[in-house]
Amino acid sequence: MSNAIKGPFIVTGASGQLGSQVIENLLAQGGEPLVAITRTPEKLAALRARGVDVRAGDFNDPTTLGKAFAGGGRLLIISTDDLEPGKRLAAHRNAIAAAQEAGISHIVYTSLTNPDESSPITFAADHRESEALIKQTGIPHTILRNCLYADLLLMSGAQAIGTGALYAAAGDGKAGYVTRADCARAAAAALLSETGSTLRDITGPEAVGHAEIAAILSQVAGKEMGVDKTWGSSSSLRSVLR
Repeated sequence: MSNAIKGPFIVTGASGQLGSQVIENLLAQGGEPLVAITRTPEKLAALRARGVDVRAGDFNDPTTLGKAFAGGGRLLIISTDDLEPGKRLAAHRNAIAAAQEAGISHIVYTSLTNPDESSPITFAADHRESEALIKQTGIPHTILRNCLYADLLLMSGAQAIGTGALYAAAGDGKAGYVTRADCARAAAAALLSETGSTLRDITGPEAVGHAEIAAILSQVAGKEMGVDKTWGSSSSLRSVLR
């Protein structure tokens, strides 16, 4: 690694899909020492064998976070996946407080695209308030506002091909879908090179709507795919569950 920024580089959620890819990016670029935080350290025995310092840590149990973040360094807080409004924020609050107590020198946080008050996404407030808590610490930070994962389309796409229609509650809305792998690369780069405080939108090259996605699926499946924009209504749910 040619960059002068030194670790430790601490990755939370290290056994998850995003966290594990961030770890691999850091290892490939010589980011060390490297600390992997997980609720299930037994799952990361292979990483420990590669020289990674695997530590137990759970955002919902603040008593675990002092040891997890001990020694300071540069910390990646991967947002939790709890969809119950408020619960995610409580977990993040614990992590941010522990980071400040441990003397963390830089926080990287995976947020959400446009989590402002006009967002219709139920958990946008959790991200918006988590960002505010990070800023209030005074610790230099990088906020990564990740757009929707393109990876998720692989799941909905398979269902769409099976049913003959792509079901979505997005109407005519579009999103700059981005792969989880690209989000991992951005997080690793922020840990290795960001200084000061920045906010970065992590998106794909263009905004894509469900009509365009259906057209791509039509080419893949070799049959015409429609889009059901009434997804979420009882009639749509019944038609899929039949």
